[in-house]
Amino acid sequence: MMNAIQPLFGTQWMRAAARRLPDVLNRRNVAIAGAAALLGGCQLIPKTEPAPAPPVTTPTPEPSATALPTDSERHRIALLVPMSGTNAEIGQALANATTMALLDTDAQNLRITTYDTARGAGAAARQAINDGNRLVLGPLLAENVPEVQAAARPADVPAISFSNDTEIADDDVFVMGYVPEQSIRRIVRYSLDTGSRDFAALVPEGEYGQRAYEALRNSLADYGGNLAAFERYDRGNTSIIGAAQRLRTRGEYDAVLIADGARLAIDAAGSLRSGDGRDTQLLGTELWSGDAALTRDDAAEGALFAAVSDERFRRFAQSYEARFGARPYRIATLGYDAVLLTLRIARDWRVGRDFPTRQLRDPDGFLGVDGPFRFGRDGVAERAFEVREVRDGAIVQVDPAPASFDD
Repeated sequence: MMNAIQPLFGTQWMRAAARRLPDVLNRRNVAIAGAAALLGGCQLIPKTEPAPAPPVTTPTPEPSATALPTDSERHRIALLVPMSGTNAEIGQALANATTMALLDTDAQNLRITTYDTARGAGAAARQAINDGNRLVLGPLLAENVPEVQAAARPADVPAISFSNDTEIADDDVFVMGYVPEQSIRRIVRYSLDTGSRDFAALVPEGEYGQRAYEALRNSLADYGGNLAAFERYDRGNTSIIGAAQRLRTRGEYDAVLIADGARLAIDAAGSLRSGDGRDTQLLGTELWSGDAALTRDDAAEGALFAAVSDERFRRFAQSYEARFGARPYRIATLGYDAVLLTLRIARDWRVGRDFPTRQLRDPDGFLGVDGPFRFGRDGVAERAFEVREVRDGAIVQVDPAPASFDD
């Protein structure tokens, strides 16, 4: 049975759901959700062990302004996100979402303190540990994880990262972001079930493109399709159009995965679908989620992509905007769900003790704003994705996300 940590928005329904908890349990536009997801996870780093401490005695940091007196009733949770610099708006959205979750649930047993990783992730993590926090929510960027882990691991403090880089997952680092490989597997499986057999791909140079290519190839190997052709291109210029034109000349295929954001995908779609009358099924990734540009270009008509459900996100966004006066980044739900997850586990977590990490790997999973999810043995969040289609100027669901991992 799935652990219910449903979004709670200050209503009677919210409080009823909260009472049921013990019983059931990657640019500034609408498209920023995809960019944020990409930013949060696709700056890949190799999995590394933290460097051993040097054989010299270093002074313990002085308690910061965030330091609190001994707290016997609340769990101390550190939120490590960028609150200044280039990614400050994303960090603020995550911070706002955690605040919103505390208010919606009327949580009295969690104390969340925010630390700015833009001023140095290692320093932020060391201060958080020195202040007595027993769980880290964050960081946002995969590249910050080794520094955070080096500070947190000696204190037995785990981290739930908002990144989608599966390479950073470890025994004490959990990856909560939307993993592109899962989105691609879902859309490939659906496409095969609905008649596609021969696939092609447009993939950008770099880590995200390589991950997308490998996910497509592995999915086809598992489900029985054929990879007929692919082209790479440099992201950030018009080279995707040239890659699309080259792809048109390369063999026969009936579906093309465009592993990039919606706006570049639209540029490629015009080239893929012009001139030869070929009825090519366009496929996208989770980066397309939330981008209304797809609905304004005829070239995207009929395109399919897989993403986490927006059913609960709409209510979340309305509540967020009412409280903070702005629309949330799509990634903000990760902050909200991380708090709800922590609150659920806090039922069996004594204040001042180590966080019971093993409970994160509950095979039944949890239910949050973004639908069902569970952490596998590798520490990566497995999610349920729905399939959407661009149709007549709108984006419609054509295959719902599974309600649980047994479906």
